[in-house]
This record gives sequence, C-alpha cells and structure tokens, in this order.
Amino acid sequence: MVLHTYTTLTQNDTVCREGTKMAKHTLMGGKLHVYKRENSSYWQCSAYLGGRNHRTSTKEESLPHAKDFAEGWYLDLKCKDLRGDLRNEKTFKDAAERFIQEYEIITLGERNPEYVETQRRRIETHLMTFFGKMGLSEITSGKVQEYRIWRRETSMDKYGKVPARSTMHQEVVALRQTLKLAVRNGWLDHLPDISEPYKASGKITHRGWFSPDEYKKLYEATRRRAKKPTRERYAWESEQLHDFVLFMANTGLRPDEAKRLEYRDVEIVEDWDTGETILEIEVRGKRGVGYCKSTKGAVEPFKRLVERNKPKPTDRVFPKLHRELFNTILKEEDLKVDREGNNRTAYSLRHTYICLRLMEGADIYQIAKNCRTSVEMIEKYYAAHIKNRLDAAAINVRRKKPRKAKSHVKKTGRGKVAKETDSSSSTA
Repeated sequence: MVLHTYTTLTQNDTVCREGTKMAKHTLMGGKLHVYKRENSSYWQCSAYLGGRNHRTSTKEESLPHAKDFAEGWYLDLKCKDLRGDLRNEKTFKDAAERFIQEYEIITLGERNPEYVETQRRRIETHLMTFFGKMGLSEITSGKVQEYRIWRRETSMDKYGKVPARSTMHQEVVALRQTLKLAVRNGWLDHLPDISEPYKASGKITHRGWFSPDEYKKLYEATRRRAKKPTRERYAWESEQLHDFVLFMANTGLRPDEAKRLEYRDVEIVEDWDTGETILEIEVRGKRGVGYCKSTKGAVEPFKRLVERNKPKPTDRVFPKLHRELFNTILKEEDLKVDREGNNRTAYSLRHTYICLRLMEGADIYQIAKNCRTSVEMIEKYYAAHIKNRLDAAAINVRRKKPRKAKSHVKKTGRGKVAKETDSSSSTA
C-alpha cells in the first residue's frame, strides 16, 4: 500500500497503521465507532462487546445515515450481549474446524479422499478467509452475497478472471454443509437462505468427445508413436498409451475405473447374442461394483497388454494413465480443445464411446446400464448434440391437404347454369 504523509489532521481524522488517512467518529460514549477508509465509499462501524470486536459495513455513503444504521446495529448487539448470546456464540472458524474433522472421519471409505481434501482446501483457503472471525448468527443471506462479490473481485485481481460457475457452486456447498453442522450442534438457530439471487438457467453443453474422424486421427497418432517413440526408453509407455486409447473408447470405462482394473476382472468371451468375441469386465468405481461388455475393438488391445506385461491376476491393467504423453499427442494433433472450448482428457474417451454407440443406433437404456449411469445423464450431456438422435421422418411430417369438393354444372330449362356439389360434401 502506498504511504501518505499528512501534516494536519482534523478532530475526527486518524491515521491507520499503514499510514493512510481514515475518517473516524465515536458514538455511544466512545463504545461505537463509525469510520471510512480512504479507498472505500462506504462507512464502516465497529464495537467491542462479548469479549471480541464486531465490525460491519453500513452500506451508506452519507455520514448521518451511517450513524443511524450504526446506532441501531449497536443496540441489537447490546441486546444479544445482555442475553448472553454473544459470549457463548461460536464463530465460523469453530464450526469449520469441527466440520473438517468430522467430514473426514464420517466419509472414510465412502468418499474419494481427493474430494475430501478438496473440500478442506475450499474451506481453509476461501471461506475461512472471509467468514472466519464472524459469529455464526452474523452469516446471513446478505453476507453470503457479499462473499460471492468478494470472491469474484479477488479472483479478478489475482488471475484476471472470475471463478467458474461450478467452482462457486462447490464453495457454497461447503458453506452450507458447515452451517448445517452448526445447526445440528445447536450453535445456530436456523440455516439462512444462501441461494444465489439473479441466477439464470445454466447452459447445458455436451462434454468434450472425439467425433469419428477425430477419434481415427487420435488412434492413428498413438499407433505411430507406439511404432516410433521419440526415445527408446519411452517405447513401453507409448505402446501402453495406444492400447489404453483403444481399450477406453471401446469399453466406456471412467479413468478411475480403469486405474482400479485388474487382469482378473477381465475375461475374453464369445458373446451369445452377437456371435462376436468381446470382453466381459467387472468394474469397481464410484458406483460400486458393476459390469461392462465391450465392443470387439477392445479384444486385441487387451491381448497385447497381456502379452507385453506377462501379468499376475492381481496386477493392474493400467498402472499409469500416461496423462503427460496423452496431452502431448493431443496438442500435436490439434485435438486438445473442441470447437466449444472444452478441454479433452482421458474422460473424453468414455464420452466418445457413448456417443459412437448412440450414433450406431444402440438402445440408450442398455448403454446407460453398460456405462453404470442413468438415461437422464446421457440425454442431458451426451445425446443432445448427436444428429442421429433426431428422426427426420418424425420431424418433417406434412399434414395432408383436404380433398376439394367436386362441382357439377348443368343447364336448366331456361338456359341458366346451376352448380351442384357431391352429396358426400353436402351437409344434412
């Protein structure tokens, strides 16, 4: 912060520790302070009650209005202090520390440890910084909205962009879980409304995948790298990556499911319905144990993996996911980002499997069962952009034009012309 030097100060002015000028007024016999920092347009107020300092923004630019707000705010605090609420009130920091400890123990074995660690970082890095010293009763809907504004402003200053919508959503989820813990323990009377105002409907976009031409370009690139690696010591990794791409795009496994997969979980069988040789896979992932039947394109890559690695039944099929090499090839082939700006990762191979199966006319319910997901998820994130899902015959329906009534002309006895219609078109 830039230091400023002042030769004269008014009676109601003071200098903060950094050296910047700050206007300050005292009320209630010196127990209430109203002040405004040099770089702020709003007046703030502070008071010491219940053994700790309390501060808030008046949201007023006018000093008389700010003083009125501060006096009302101070009297509310005084009433709470007389009831003993302030001295016994827990802070957000107390609730957050309890939540982090409890969440890790309760979710052990049920939640991915990486997700639990991410929740802890969200709370300690962002939520604790803003809400840490606040009493739990001070966290209102307005304060949560102030947090959203503060979070966007600090992110813009630091990174030059606002946090993603999903990032903000996850942080609010962590805040809600912490406040629920406070309610359960009797530290908070009720959960405040922390829903986001002015929220528009989120745009539903399909996830990154490889079209048939792009997928062909990818596996041809990994095949070339497997035959001619950049260095001899990368030969095994290049061959593994090529088989990984083919295996994933023909099974639809999630990357974490592939990482847990052992050779004893995979069996080469003759499928009774299709007469083709396929893989039957016992999958262990975030949805528990499920089963998957591959296409015939996954058989040869798996045979090469067995021949190359000479594995034991308990060995992992893919001990590494080769992210670095995979990303390198994507960038070399200009496949890292799709047209909508979605980054392609190993997860995109699962999306590719689902989309290619749907384009071939596979039943969406069977695809959902085979991929251990729901029809709703596939309809929402995978099938919306596939033109094959649209039936032109059902769309381009034309209503048949009604048949025009036939008219007959006959001459009357006096040479006049009269028209008669078909009896079928006449009314009774």
